[in-house]
Amino acid sequence: MPAVCVYCASSDAIDRRYLELADEVGRALAAAGLDLVSGGGSVGMMGAVAHAVREAGGHTTGVIPRALADREVADLAADVLVVTEDMRERKGVMDNRADAFLALPGGIGTLEELLEVWTSRALGMHAKPVVVLDPYGDLEPLRALVDRLAAAAFVLPEARDAVAWTTSVEEAVHALTAAG
Repeated sequence: MPAVCVYCASSDAIDRRYLELADEVGRALAAAGLDLVSGGGSVGMMGAVAHAVREAGGHTTGVIPRALADREVADLAADVLVVTEDMRERKGVMDNRADAFLALPGGIGTLEELLEVWTSRALGMHAKPVVVLDPYGDLEPLRALVDRLAAAAFVLPEARDAVAWTTSVEEAVHALTAAG
């Protein structure tokens, strides 16, 4: 079964609409027959998407660094839970287990993960779909910044276009399952 790595917020202090978005994404992934690879946390959007995938009959793999697992935030209900030594190893395991990447709104960790897979796709290091789901415009400033950098010739147009920007769960799932 193809697997989608989802990057998103792991905070419980966020507006409820983001948790509802994560739930909707999880259900849609499972309905599309897509497995989930996540950061292995049980909190925030990360926990909500994993819970929704499982509740809808899908399979989840969580990948969490030992330091976070030791803080008791690991998704112990994951079908597979991989504990890594650090964040770098975590990202490598997540990348290797994923057939596509989906970024939802989140903090600097989400941005860092998105930019890394976006860059590696733009450099031809993988051909996996990279999709941003941004229904509330939270990531629009990033898109505008990259557009500005492309206009100034710092970013090649094909690198800018290596990400699919979506505003609905339906669009995002379509972009994930379209040929990469």
